[in-house]
Amino acid sequence: MQIYFVRHGKTEWNLERRFQGAHGDSPLLAESLNDIEKLGNHLKGTNFNGIYSSPLKRAFDTANGVKKAISSDLSVKKDERLREFDMGLMEGLKFDKASAKFPKQVDDIWNRPDKYDGKSIQGENYPDVISRGKSFATEKASQFTGVDDKVLAVSHGAALGAIMGGLLGYPLKDVRCNGPLSNTSLTILETLDQGATFKLIVWNDTSFLERDISGTDAL
Repeated sequence: MQIYFVRHGKTEWNLERRFQGAHGDSPLLAESLNDIEKLGNHLKGTNFNGIYSSPLKRAFDTANGVKKAISSDLSVKKDERLREFDMGLMEGLKFDKASAKFPKQVDDIWNRPDKYDGKSIQGENYPDVISRGKSFATEKASQFTGVDDKVLAVSHGAALGAIMGGLLGYPLKDVRCNGPLSNTSLTILETLDQGATFKLIVWNDTSFLERDISGTDAL
């Protein structure tokens, strides 16, 4: 089976270079709705067994936009395990202000996942996010066991980077080695052993957007 992981569309806070995290929930930009429709058009004809989303509005709205574009009869199911990385006291801060206030945490969260101490700022650590993401993925892999089964999961950039690195078996220090994920991007992971192992099929595909990816698309 395959899991189609999608990062939500671009938001106002993405544009403003702010940490959104597990509790901040900036609305999607108007132009993001067009990107989401393009993603849906790209996925037309794909037969999904389930559609799942983070409970945060930016992800849930993205999932419903894709569902509408592919004309699916499935309902979008919210799953807490797909919620964004809880960044604690950094949430809502612009990146430059967060870097000034929490320099080690900001550097470590992007560059040294094995050293990142989210608890020091009332947030999560990488193993916390990886654990809940693995729980979601292995549950779906045991539920949908057919070789052609597929589910769509809409989540967030930081969470997905951690979750998918964990599913691919990367050491914690290398969990982000494939690079950041752009807004409205598609990544596909496949398991042929009911979730015991996963392999990468597609990473951070945005070709269907048919536009240049800007610097803030991957924030």
